[in-house]
Order: sequence, then structure tokens, then C-alpha cells
Amino acid sequence: NEINEVPFFDVQLPYELALKIFQYLGKAELGRCAQVSKTWKILAEDEVLWYRLCQEEGYLLDMSISEHSCWKLALKNCQARERTLKHNWKNRIGAVSQLRYELGKILCDVDSCDGVVIAGYTSGEVRLWDTRTWDYTAPILEPVHGPGDAGPPPHVSFVRINSSLAVAAYEDGTISVWNLMFGREPIHHYQHNQRTQALALVSGGTAVATASGFEVKVESPDDRGFWQTTGTFEIQKLVNFLNLVPDVTGSPVAIAAAEDIVYLLKAEDPVKVLHSVYGQPVTCLDVSAKEAAFGVKTFGWLLNEPNQILLYNLETNQCLTKVGNSIGDFTCVNLHNSPPNMLVAGNKDRRVRVFDLRRSESLCSLYAHQLGVSAVQMDDWKIVSGGEEGLVCVWDQRMGTKLWEMHARHPVRHVWFNSHSLITANIPEEKNPRGSSITDDDLTVHRKYRGIIYCYEFSVDQLAVESVLPICRSSYDEVTGYNYNIGLAVPYDNI
Repeated sequence: NEINEVPFFDVQLPYELALKIFQYLGKAELGRCAQVSKTWKILAEDEVLWYRLCQEEGYLLDMSISEHSCWKLALKNCQARERTLKHNWKNRIGAVSQLRYELGKILCDVDSCDGVVIAGYTSGEVRLWDTRTWDYTAPILEPVHGPGDAGPPPHVSFVRINSSLAVAAYEDGTISVWNLMFGREPIHHYQHNQRTQALALVSGGTAVATASGFEVKVESPDDRGFWQTTGTFEIQKLVNFLNLVPDVTGSPVAIAAAEDIVYLLKAEDPVKVLHSVYGQPVTCLDVSAKEAAFGVKTFGWLLNEPNQILLYNLETNQCLTKVGNSIGDFTCVNLHNSPPNMLVAGNKDRRVRVFDLRRSESLCSLYAHQLGVSAVQMDDWKIVSGGEEGLVCVWDQRMGTKLWEMHARHPVRHVWFNSHSLITANIPEEKNPRGSSITDDDLTVHRKYRGIIYCYEFSVDQLAVESVLPICRSSYDEVTGYNYNIGLAVPYDNI
């Protein structure tokens, strides 16, 4: 721009010094300064200033300053896209698709990470979908076959996925680990003597933890990539919930809840009891990098001691706070996906509650589901909750109002969303329904018993018509009394 000195009223400042002063201004102040003079306009539209503003607001964090010619326009486009996405979320504008693949078999467990969904079925098959593209291929992850395998394969008990690994635990105690980059063959597997009761996969890492009987086993690869048993722990009770602490340097750390005791398990260290109160079982568990939150069911006849959620610091092993005073049991809690110092929990009393951990009080309480809340997640403005009756509800957190809801037959066991997509899974309780077909010995199961996975896409990168799968596009221009704008899941008008 060939400007050496910038006039600041009575003094002339060098361009670099003037730029340092302007970097303390926000968008509105820079816009006002651009109207002062041509020199100030050039300074106020400097790429360094707008690149810094873009980074401060959380946009395009992985890009360097040279990758955009106009960072002011880039920031404007990012904010416009965010506003449109928010509008689409609130008004349910977008596309919905069903991830149904394994015909005739029942859905056992579902997990997702960054739009990639993993599902396990009663047939023993494990399938993957990448919902970031519309051409779902749903590859099968091959199980480990022994030389003496005979008869039907065991059911899948649990599945977990992160950015690099997929893990499945089977009814017979077999654990298979796949690398998402290396194809469909498992890179590692090991065996428990009894059926698996809990499975955990660390987010952003490579450690796997499983609980079977009174044993908890943690496996992870060494520096050369060879898998090994990092730790085996013997505990006194059967594990109900198991989590691995993310972002841990060194040996993996597991948090296990076994009836009324919460254990902190670290390799080469003795088993440490984090929390234990006799007769007060743990009803749900979630773990972040430094804290663990779990619901505790207290004695029913002591009305002055209602059910609570306890928050523990994993470094000091001390209880930081107790939140919630509910007659019902807390059935699900989400700590690691919630905004800082916030926590969202679902309860058997049909309510979803948001807690501020700094004040130990409930910010809002939403009457959500008829049969209790089974899955929940929140961000800075919305809450998505799933219920035992199969209802998925989207709430505006600050207004405390329901934006919209969707219903399916089975309980909602998995909810995950990011800024532009939502994945929900309705998983049946009964894995072997009787009378589900004409003859009970028939291996095929009626569609209503199988469970279903839904993927909602609210992104505006595609045109409204193009974002809907061709088979789901409606030929009607307008349907009277229907303004939800989500494409038909079953397009009767095109058949």
C-alpha cells in the first residue's frame, strides 16, 4: 500500500506502530475508523487485523494468512454461514436420511465421531457410515475367525469409534480393534473369559479399556505400534460404566463405576477408590480431561437426601461440587461435550437439567420425555435430548422452549451433533423378539423390531434440492399444513 506514515491527529506514526494500535479494535470500531480517511481505511482493512479477528472468533483456525486474499470477506462469510445454520437448526430445514443396512437383524449398539457412524448388529456384523458424504457405502468390518468357529456368530455387545480406531466387543468376550486407515481386517484382538460388560475407547488416542466379570483390562500400542496389555485390574464388583480419560500423557487412565464404587485405574499404580458410599449405586458416568461426573442414587426413604450428580477432580481425587436435587435417578450425564463449567443431565423424572458447576445450581429444567431421558448433549445455545419412548427433542437452552421433535419406535440410546449435523440412534431393548415374524423360527425380523439410525444435515453448502437424496425428493411443490422442509424419508409421491 506504499504508506510509510499514518496521520494520528497531531503526530505521524509509522505504519507498523499504527497497526499495533488498531489490533486492539473490534469489527465495529474498525468499520468506523475506515470512514475517517483513505489512509485510515487502508489501515483498518489490513489483512493481518482481519485474520486475527477471524482466529479470535474461532473461524478457519487451521488456515494461514496467505490462504485468503480478503480476510474481511472470509469473516463475513463465516458469520453468515453460522447464522444460516442456526436458523436451519431452529426451523428444521435440511435433509434427513436413515442409515439402515443389515436387513433382518437387530441393532445392538451405535457410536459416532465427527460424522462417522459405527453400528453393531445381532448378526455379529459391524458397519461404518461416513455421513459427511451422501454416498454411504457402509463397509463391513471383518471379525476375527478362529479355526474352530461353528454356529452363528455372537451378537455385538458394544461398539466405539474415534478419529483413528473402531472397536467392537462381542457377546462371547472377544474384542476386535480396527484401524480406520488400514482396511477392514482387525489390527488387534483379545479375549475375555466372560461376556463384556463395558467398553471404552479414548477420544483422540489409541487406548482401549474393557470390563468383563471382575476384571478391567486396558490395551494400547507401544512406540513401535505393537499392541500390549497396559494394565489388568481386579475389582470386587461388576462394572456398570467405564470411561478412559482423554489427553493423558503416559499410561492410560480409566474410570470405572461398579455398583456403588467409582475406581480410578492407572497402570503400575494400585487400584484407587475415587468414591464409595455403601448402598448408593452410580447410575451414569462421564469423564473429561480433568474431571469425572457421575449420578448417585441415594436411599429412597431419606427425602432430605435426594439423588445428585457428583463432580470429582481427577488430579486431587477430591469432590469439587454436588449438583442436582431430584427424586428420580439421573440416567445420563454429558460433561466432555458441554461448554466450559457447564453440565447437562437427564433424569428418570422426565426432565433435562443444565447445571452451572461454578454456582452448583440448575440453570434450566426442561420437561422433556414421558418415560425418562436416555441420551443428552448440549452446546452454547441448544440441547438435544433423547427419551425412552423414542422421542428426540431439540431445545433452545436460553429460552427453555422446544424447537422441534422427531419420533421413532425404540429408546434413543445415542445422540451426537456438531454445528451442521445430528445423528441419533433408536436401539431396541429386546434383541430376540418372539412372534416378530410369521414363524418364530424364521431368521428375519420384522422391520419394526430392528432399530434405526437417523442422520440430519442442516448444512447450506448444497442447494436445498441437491442436499436431499434423489429417492427422498418430493415432487410436490407445496404440501398444505406442512412447513418443516425436511425431505420425505419415504417418498410415496415418487413411487
